[in-house]
Amino acid sequence: MTQHVTESDVRGIAEYARIGLTDDEVAQMTVDLNNVIDTLQPIAEYDLEGVEPTFHPIGDLSNVMREDVEVPGFTQEVALSNAPKQQDGQFLIPSILGEGGDR
Repeated sequence: MTQHVTESDVRGIAEYARIGLTDDEVAQMTVDLNNVIDTLQPIAEYDLEGVEPTFHPIGDLSNVMREDVEVPGFTQEVALSNAPKQQDGQFLIPSILGEGGDR
């Protein structure tokens, strides 16, 4: 097995990703990552000079979003119609700070 990734590399990646690894996990992850890279090595042997990519995540996409068209919204009465409590045309909710009560 070729050493493509060192334990120091794995520690750096884990720190960057904010993943806590024990020394045993770092050692095992180093072995696993090197095995994955070795498994993919045959792909690197192909001569791909001049071969156009067959897929790209952006590609020839155009704007697939709909037009931004203004439509009527709820009236204040409809918006407040199911509110358990309301006051002066506004939702009345329990206070989460201070002495309690509705605000």
